[in-house]
Amino acid sequence: MKTAHQRLVMVGDRDGLKELLRRRLVECGWRDQVKLISKEIIKEHGHDISYDTLLSTVTSRARTLVPDSVKKELLQKIKNQLLAQEEKLKIVTDR
Repeated sequence: MKTAHQRLVMVGDRDGLKELLRRRLVECGWRDQVKLISKEIIKEHGHDISYDTLLSTVTSRARTLVPDSVKKELLQKIKNQLLAQEEKLKIVTDR
């Protein structure tokens, strides 16, 4: 049985969902917030901070800043697409 991720990749929906997420994050100002966080961390630690340390620090903070409305919208889109795929499979197998 294929995972939801594999099914979305197979039908090409994954790229559309990634683009939707990117747009929503830009619209709500999340991207700008993450840039500011990154700059603050670099100021605090100096330019000697490793990429891995910066990435892990920013990632943990950035995830908490994603608005619930964006999460809910994306989750609903994924559910709808998976249900639509399931319905298509039912129609094909019922023939």
